[in-house]
Amino acid sequence: MFCSQAGARPRTWEASPPEHKKWVEVFKACDEDNKGYLSREDFKVAVVMLFGYKPSKIEADSVMSSVDPNTSGIRLKEFLDIVRKKKEAQLYRNEVRHIFTAFDRHYRGYLTLEDFKKAFKQVAPKLSERIILEVFRGIFSS
Repeated sequence: MFCSQAGARPRTWEASPPEHKKWVEVFKACDEDNKGYLSREDFKVAVVMLFGYKPSKIEADSVMSSVDPNTSGIRLKEFLDIVRKKKEAQLYRNEVRHIFTAFDRHYRGYLTLEDFKKAFKQVAPKLSERIILEVFRGIFSS
């Protein structure tokens, strides 16, 4: 999956039915007392189960501050939305990493102007060198 414009993110990403089912199962497994919501600690366990890492205090604070203040935690609908957004961000980061790796032909971890020119000559051979240089400067001068 490649976006048509550099830096463009897909609008939304939808989970497959088996993936959606897995998210619901994780929610239920982490909602030990069948409260109908996940506490802060429950949420951390769910993230470990789904993404393989323990969320930082900042991430947990951010998520908990975004939930409905009339509830004691994250309801299933909110949880599914949070997980979908995290998955979407993960896919975007992977896509960016994949594109960068394709450009980084010498596996140096950075791109030179020559790497950039060669890559663009392959994917857009009619693009002028001036445009390629402007894009390179625009990306790497930020």
